[in-house]
Amino acid sequence: MGVRFGSERTTGWRATIAVAMSNYIEAGSIIAIATSLSLWQERFGLDDLAVGLLAALSANAFGAAAGAAIGGPLCDRYGRKFIYTYDLLLYMLGVLLAVFATSFGMLLTAFVLTGIAVGAGVTASWTYIAEEAPHDKRAAHVGAAQLAWSIGPTLGYLLAVVAAPFGLLGSRLIFLHLFVVAAVTWWVRRGLAESTLWRDRKDDPSQQLTFLSSVRGLFSRRTNLLAMLFLFGVYALWNAVAGQAGIFQPRVYDAVGLTSVTEQYLLQVLVWGCTSVATYFGFMLLADRVSRRALYCAGAALGVLAWAALIYAPANTATLLVFAVGWGVSSGIGAQAFYGLWASELFATRYRASAQGVLFLAARVLVGLLSVGFPALLTQIGLRGLGTLILGFLIASLLIGTVWAPRTQGKSLQQIEHERYGTPESTGGAVVSP
Repeated sequence: MGVRFGSERTTGWRATIAVAMSNYIEAGSIIAIATSLSLWQERFGLDDLAVGLLAALSANAFGAAAGAAIGGPLCDRYGRKFIYTYDLLLYMLGVLLAVFATSFGMLLTAFVLTGIAVGAGVTASWTYIAEEAPHDKRAAHVGAAQLAWSIGPTLGYLLAVVAAPFGLLGSRLIFLHLFVVAAVTWWVRRGLAESTLWRDRKDDPSQQLTFLSSVRGLFSRRTNLLAMLFLFGVYALWNAVAGQAGIFQPRVYDAVGLTSVTEQYLLQVLVWGCTSVATYFGFMLLADRVSRRALYCAGAALGVLAWAALIYAPANTATLLVFAVGWGVSSGIGAQAFYGLWASELFATRYRASAQGVLFLAARVLVGLLSVGFPALLTQIGLRGLGTLILGFLIASLLIGTVWAPRTQGKSLQQIEHERYGTPESTGGAVVSP
């Protein structure tokens, strides 16, 4: 694998980091939207429904869902590098439209375009990183994407604090910084070699599938269906909560009495700072060494406790700090990190990106449906009124991931594929539960 950056070749961890920047860009987009929604609302005179629509069609929900649905199958058919050649160009166009938006329609178009680019790029990044990582360090490398995802909001909220005195101009500048990051990332990625596993599959006539036959095979095999149901339970249910928190958390803090915008943003810096630390020390250093089932259970349970405290405990500084630390650490070693790992492990190379596209689509559609009504519901019934739904999603994700955690640790992707599907030429293959 070789990307020339200056006079050096980008390989191994450097390549992983270059690819993982898709996650920084995704999270950065969501935070840029989250910290600017109220300003756009005031600037264009929008009601809560219009704000919900902006959130729902963005990188946080339907926009990313559409990108994943398109990009996943294309990634399996034409290669991982194919996506990297074009997705960031579309992303840069989208964020530039946000920088110069003068109307609701222009802003909505910007959010949709960035969302499509994000959905295509993130599914390809998890796939590529897992396929190129050493089998005994796969969690560490996949965790780099999670680390980039957590650093994005940490810096995003810090930038929001700095830019707050400038109002909407400050928000436009945050979108401009994402354009610069995307441009640099696109330049670094230009020479990335294609995934070795995908290239080997492409060169094997028995593994050749058309776009439609790949998607059809994904849904016609019981092995794939069981894995998708498992991963939907782990990721989509958790993400239904995380997606609302990602884009509406300032409004959630308003609902519990924290009205200072600067304090809201600083509390989010603490949340995402804890996520970054937990991702590195918890997931990247431990998930290849300790019981993944136990690590997942600990992270998911901590998330349930954090939200229960925010919803039902007295609204004071101690409660907010407990939530920030608990939810931050939980997000670092919880559902999204394990989803990125398991989604790459549980599918054969021919289906891997398509499966992630379908799952990302399902997860973001769920987020989008909730996003349309979430601001209004929060205003009408408050956080306690939404508490049962929030905790229900998190508890279901906790139980599904803990009970059915797959035994894939320490195995190569080829070994896992053989155990789950049999030999590549077999029509039935070995069928095992996820």
